[in-house]
Amino acid sequence: MSGQAVAIVVHEGVQALDVAGPVDVFTEANSYLDASDKYETVLVAADRNPLRASNGMRLLGDVTFEDASGGFDVILVAGGPALPVAAPDPSLVEWVRGAPWRSSVYGSICTGAFVLGHAGLLDERRVTTHWQDAQALAAKFPKAKVEPDLIYVRDGRLITSAGVTAGIDLALALVGQRHGAEVALKVAKRLVVVAQRQGGQSQFSPYLSAPADPASPIARVQDHVMANIGDRHTLQSLAEAARMSTRNFARHFVQEAGITPHEFIERARIDAARMKLEGSDLPLKAVAYDCGFGSADRMRIVFTARLAVTPAQYRASFRKPEPV
Repeated sequence: MSGQAVAIVVHEGVQALDVAGPVDVFTEANSYLDASDKYETVLVAADRNPLRASNGMRLLGDVTFEDASGGFDVILVAGGPALPVAAPDPSLVEWVRGAPWRSSVYGSICTGAFVLGHAGLLDERRVTTHWQDAQALAAKFPKAKVEPDLIYVRDGRLITSAGVTAGIDLALALVGQRHGAEVALKVAKRLVVVAQRQGGQSQFSPYLSAPADPASPIARVQDHVMANIGDRHTLQSLAEAARMSTRNFARHFVQEAGITPHEFIERARIDAARMKLEGSDLPLKAVAYDCGFGSADRMRIVFTARLAVTPAQYRASFRKPEPV
């Protein structure tokens, strides 16, 4: 193949947008590239029989695993709703296992990360997937370093994205890395993507880890934290608010929320800071104080560790434009 060869790996029950989103990005990018550097995207499947996507759409692979024995510049495994719970086709896993030797860059979109895990490609690597399946991915492949917050994660030649539309962000990032931010921005505008989200943008709010029972003591404590995000919160003060012992509160919090109280508070502060950075011109030190970080330096450390961008970089990337 000439130019940049991209393989999107498809399978029965694949998420159609995991396929169509990246394909459209690479296709639109060709409008701005020289003929010798254009992307050629193919769908790779177990055989040439039609596949039924999770939304009922029928897809047809361009090449089979057997035929696709050569190399690609990029290999991406598309996700599907069944992948977190059902073992994938052995022929799919076997072909994907060779991705590091068949490509310069390889990875997954959404729950395609589970296929990478079955292929043994996630051990000791930073990865992400759909927020709803991040805990299952970490449990099934405990050697993987799952980052549940991020839109996409690059770890060397491995790149993984969050759910569904995040595949567009992943593909835009690949285009930007190879051809520059200007080309990626042009593609984003053509696809009417409001802004190219960077890997550091969080994919969910701490509310998504809230208990199922909104009237529970744990839920009330979470509401208290969110309503008083600038205050200092300790395990003891939160336990007192829940009218529990410190030990019982910590245990119940993890059982109901799936994360520790410290983790929830840090996520909540990041989420509150994100909203202020996106929607206001407050100085960084004011944002840090209002959101409970104490100082702009502390907020920068947490943002860099959690989202891989500084607060200033986050604001530059995601600041909402003034209404016209």
